[in-house]
Amino acid sequence: MLEPSQNDELPVIPGKRYFTIGEVSELCAVKPHVLRYWEQEFPQLSPVKRRGNRRYYQREDVMLIRQIRHLLYEDGYTIGGARQKLTDPEDAEQAQQLHQSLIKEMIEELEVVLGLLHD
Repeated sequence: MLEPSQNDELPVIPGKRYFTIGEVSELCAVKPHVLRYWEQEFPQLSPVKRRGNRRYYQREDVMLIRQIRHLLYEDGYTIGGARQKLTDPEDAEQAQQLHQSLIKEMIEELEVVLGLLHD
């Protein structure tokens, strides 16, 4: 697992619709058992469950997990504090702004990758 100071070094989220728990674990540098625990603690985090109770996370889930990871490992929040921060209306607006900046960042990364492919 990455050290908390290496949060900026998380890999780019691929352009897929669904991710397995193993893929999310690698993308967010969090072990699968931690992801399952966070599902119990954060009501916003609810991956789709299919065949045999397998979890499939969507891009929004991955972004939320990265946000939770940042709150817990970078900002030093407790589970309860992070849960409150995610549900507080003022903080929800900040979270929305964070999501928008992450989306812009992903678009820029995709444009770079597409530019390299066309060269």
